[in-house]
Amino acid sequence: MKTMPIHRPPLARLCALLLALPLAFLAAPLRAGTLPLERIALPPGFTIELLARVPNARQMALSPGNILYVGSLRAGKVHALPLDRDYRAGQPRVVADDLRMPSGIAWRDSALYIAAVDRILRLDDIDRRIDTPPAPAIVRDDLPGETHHGWKYLGFGPDGWLYVPVGAPCNVCESTPGRHATILRMRPDGSETHPFAHGVRNSVGFDWHPASGELWFTDNGRDWLGDDRPPDELNRAPTAGLHFGFPYCHGGDIADPEFGAKRPCGDFAPPAQKLGPHVAALGMRFYTGRQFPAQYRNRIFIAEHGSWNRSRKIGYRISMVTLEGNRAVAYEPFASGWLQGETTWGRPADVLELPDGSLLVSDDLAGAVYRIRYVGE
Repeated sequence: MKTMPIHRPPLARLCALLLALPLAFLAAPLRAGTLPLERIALPPGFTIELLARVPNARQMALSPGNILYVGSLRAGKVHALPLDRDYRAGQPRVVADDLRMPSGIAWRDSALYIAAVDRILRLDDIDRRIDTPPAPAIVRDDLPGETHHGWKYLGFGPDGWLYVPVGAPCNVCESTPGRHATILRMRPDGSETHPFAHGVRNSVGFDWHPASGELWFTDNGRDWLGDDRPPDELNRAPTAGLHFGFPYCHGGDIADPEFGAKRPCGDFAPPAQKLGPHVAALGMRFYTGRQFPAQYRNRIFIAEHGSWNRSRKIGYRISMVTLEGNRAVAYEPFASGWLQGETTWGRPADVLELPDGSLLVSDDLAGAVYRIRYVGE
């Protein structure tokens, strides 16, 4: 396979610089214990509460032993929170430290898998060892090492394979086919790694349809085409090998100014749902529980982290997509209020359903995990 050079526009350096800035650059810092949850707007009958404070909380995973694991990006740590039978959190423990952007985590067979840019690590038998965690075992250590879009989301599919996205090392560029801008699939031991989906700029959230088993994923659109272009995407990958357009086409019908002449948009799989422009759609899950009213079952909940360079901010909420079969028919807010005017006090990063049907939301800006429940109108 021919390797293509990575073209890095000057703006890519600016993006990398902004990612390195402290979180206070994005919003005024919050004092511990002052989270204004009363500002969160929810549909009638729903309530939100603080489960725990976890620095830079990103992807979440729950073990059968009722221990909630939370990855981070900038903190370089993975936390463990024991939950009691009523899903109240105990004292957090650090089970992994000094890692490189360990944003993505996944649970399988008594082990916690951790994504750390170029490495996939594994903590074996960790539920019984959260007070004295073992040294991580290495599953793979040869993934691309670029930190631009190098943080990852992890998940085990219904096929038993581990899915690992590798983002584009740029805002927009042609890069190594099958290595960047892809979602990889591998055995749990890291063997037989191969691309599952191509042309994916930066996916930081995916889940499988509870009925069909098909992969659905969010994808962040490119920057610097204006405030309202292109949209972020919710995509559906019913089979392996589909190409979703990057860097040639964005949002299904927007040809890239630099690369669009090389391949038409008709060559690629279109989005299942266009999301808001620059909302930074991250973690997503199908809701399968029974605590929420019946009409919420099999809807998709998406954590929209929020825009970083739009003239007026957008996102900073949990959105919801309603499906009829495999067709998206509605896209609307579910929980909002982390953005007040142009001031932000929180940034949702992931969602996770608890066994009782309540919904957890991680927030890496406020350093928190929330629990949303339905209590009746």
